[in-house]
Amino acid sequence: MSDQPTPTPPSNPVIPGFHPDPSICRVGEDYYLACSSFEYFPGIPLFHSRDLVHWTQIGNALDRPSQLHLPPDSRSSGGLYAPTLRHHAGRFWLIVTNVTPGEGNLLVTATDPAGPWSDSIRLPGVPGIDPDLAWDEEGNCWCTFAGVAQIRIDPHTGETFGEPQPVWSGTPGAAAPEAPHLYHIGEYWYLMIAEGGTERGHGVSIARGSSPNGPFEPCPSNPILTHRSTTRPIQNTGHADLVQAADGSWWMVLLGVRPQGGTPGWHILGRETFLAPVSWVDGWPVVGEVSPELPELPWPLAPVPVPAERDDFESNELWPCWISLRDRPTEHCTTKERPGWLTLRARGGSLDEPDVVFLGRRQQHLAFRARTLVDTTEGSGGLAVRLDERHHYAIEATPEGTARVIARIGSLRTVAAELPLPAGPVILTVHTGEAPQPHDARTGPDSLVFGVEATDGTATQLASLDGRYLSTEVAGGFTGRVVGLYAASGAVHFDWFDYTPLTGPVAS
Repeated sequence: MSDQPTPTPPSNPVIPGFHPDPSICRVGEDYYLACSSFEYFPGIPLFHSRDLVHWTQIGNALDRPSQLHLPPDSRSSGGLYAPTLRHHAGRFWLIVTNVTPGEGNLLVTATDPAGPWSDSIRLPGVPGIDPDLAWDEEGNCWCTFAGVAQIRIDPHTGETFGEPQPVWSGTPGAAAPEAPHLYHIGEYWYLMIAEGGTERGHGVSIARGSSPNGPFEPCPSNPILTHRSTTRPIQNTGHADLVQAADGSWWMVLLGVRPQGGTPGWHILGRETFLAPVSWVDGWPVVGEVSPELPELPWPLAPVPVPAERDDFESNELWPCWISLRDRPTEHCTTKERPGWLTLRARGGSLDEPDVVFLGRRQQHLAFRARTLVDTTEGSGGLAVRLDERHHYAIEATPEGTARVIARIGSLRTVAAELPLPAGPVILTVHTGEAPQPHDARTGPDSLVFGVEATDGTATQLASLDGRYLSTEVAGGFTGRVVGLYAASGAVHFDWFDYTPLTGPVAS
């Protein structure tokens, strides 16, 4: 899947693209990190690093239908919210909320974070979202959740003891006290939360007490991190977790966004995972700069192999970066039907439908190009950039020999361009282009340019579409762009898929 490591200067975000709500733990000199996945399956991507800068996805915690129930009518930006990943007593523990009605909080464990993970342990006595796990010296396991409240649980069975008790909920009057994490550091228990909402007012605050149940004294410098009301290139900073490195230094992982274009600033990649140094002053954490350039680290960097740009679908198992909408039945998505090809069999009739058969990967770069070789002799399908059912662009090929660019923006759906195709498989393409003219306060972040390529390499551009309509500021929600493949009717076969980072937009 990858080439040899290429040393690159350390930069933020450390995990780019739609990878929000990071939770981290260290085992020896190895770091492990989990992120939210919302309506996508498999759920909860897991990463490994040796230096906190270079990360490799090693799997997904909830990769079996028996662990994760996301019915076809579950909403976009629903599903799995805000995991907490911890290592305790020789095992990895991951607790997370499935906000799908009737689901709630659940817990899985593993001895190897790459999997397999256990079947889900239900936690019906734990309400709310954003659950955290912490163990005290007596072996009691405390689950703290958004609001902020706390209850003792048996993590082996899901049993709860007593009723949830409110604890410190941050700055009086601040919106959305959530994302609690409880730590025993030195003589104090620290309760760190996010507040202000996950938009521009996002921030991190902390309090400390002598027991895991409080009472908690707020830090006099709260919020200890926020970029609200600043011109910094990284915004919406919050939902953080702390980790102590092997050398004793402290670090914070957090989510943030990189707005582009004019007003109000459009973020297209979703909320990404950033890294910041932490020092301690008078028993309180002080967060260093969260900037695109990381400070010099006190240990050698450990670069990892660069992900391959092309997936030839030669393996029986898909790479862990591939995600589907809500489920992935083998009868609808397989690499075993035609060797060396991915076959998608349609279920929903278009990307407007929640049960469409779609296989994608997160857009992780502000500028990129994606290409695929598709055979649509048995059905219609193609290449799409998706935010949700009401916000997506696609280029679709049909058995009748037509390529069409489809744009869905809210309640509007249109065919932006059409082109007759020669017989046989065709290469469909999309790349980021310059933002539409004129450049002023309303200028969007980029454009998305769709086209086709002939076998001789001749490229034909069909349509250039304004990228702002595939941004969170337009569509709402908690996710980012996902680039991938879909089937709208029949069976559609894909020989390969390329995703190439670009250094800047291609002229439209």
